[in-house]
Amino acid sequence: MVDFGYTLMTEQTGPRELVGHAAAAERAGFDFEVCSDHYFPWLDAMGHAPYAWSVLGAVTQVTDRVELMTYVTRPIMRYHPPLVAQEAATTSLLSGGRFTLGLGSGENLNEHVVGAGWPPVNVRHEMFAEAVDIIDALLAGGYVSYGGQHFRVDSAKVWDLPEHGVPLAIAVSGQQSVKAFAPRADVMIAVEPDAELCAAWDTAGPKGYRKVGQIPISWDHDRDAAVTRAHDLFRWFGGGWKVNAELPGTSGFAAASAFVRPEDVAESIPCGDDVDVDAVVEAVKPFWEAGFSDVALVQVGGDQQDSFFDAASAEILPALRQAAAR
Repeated sequence: MVDFGYTLMTEQTGPRELVGHAAAAERAGFDFEVCSDHYFPWLDAMGHAPYAWSVLGAVTQVTDRVELMTYVTRPIMRYHPPLVAQEAATTSLLSGGRFTLGLGSGENLNEHVVGAGWPPVNVRHEMFAEAVDIIDALLAGGYVSYGGQHFRVDSAKVWDLPEHGVPLAIAVSGQQSVKAFAPRADVMIAVEPDAELCAAWDTAGPKGYRKVGQIPISWDHDRDAAVTRAHDLFRWFGGGWKVNAELPGTSGFAAASAFVRPEDVAESIPCGDDVDVDAVVEAVKPFWEAGFSDVALVQVGGDQQDSFFDAASAEILPALRQAAAR
């Protein structure tokens, strides 16, 4: 069985609207909701970047059923690991145990704001591994002191902990990160439907681990409008995460995607209305065929969510579930 989720895309929607979208997504029948955690949008045209943890706190109070997850939080610079552990424990308690902490190693776009420079990728991975150690220890309870190459923690303790802990999800991109984190995490996060990655995760960790993917779509009754919107707001998506992790600001993403055409975006992002439900299914299908257990949809355009929820409830989710069951 494949579960289908909704993405609270902080880069394209303000905080009050995001909370309303979370409630509407639950009513529409989504199984879970993931929330991005950004200091900057990818492009100026997206126009938003509210504080994800405040949004999630409010979302816990307007939803009852859906699982919640950060997708993803970066505990290496902008947040110190003990703070992330505290945030995760509090969100889990507020949600009644519906929260999973999704972690990743970060992007320059969001972390440069602390003025410490952007480390090379090998250093970031070292920092991330240490951060996971600290967060794990704090969520297990008790006082934690830690002296690593990159982080020091002195007698930290999270006082309000959920009884059954907080599940940990980790974003991976290759065999090295799978080997390092599959034995330690409850959930795999990846944005590409890579069957080899899923198989490696199952081999490195106990069988049955969840694997969560994500895909953008641009739903609209006017296909041309859907394509234009996807190009205006999501043309950065095609750069790949090795590029996306390094660029320091929205101007860099605008320059890197300056020659991406609307038709290029439409080839990778399903665009259109109810006549294209099959296109959505075909775009999402590679994820469950690769072994993903969960797929979160991103509806492109912060002011385009209401009609999307109607379509999701009536057509998109039923079609996805029927296809996945086959």
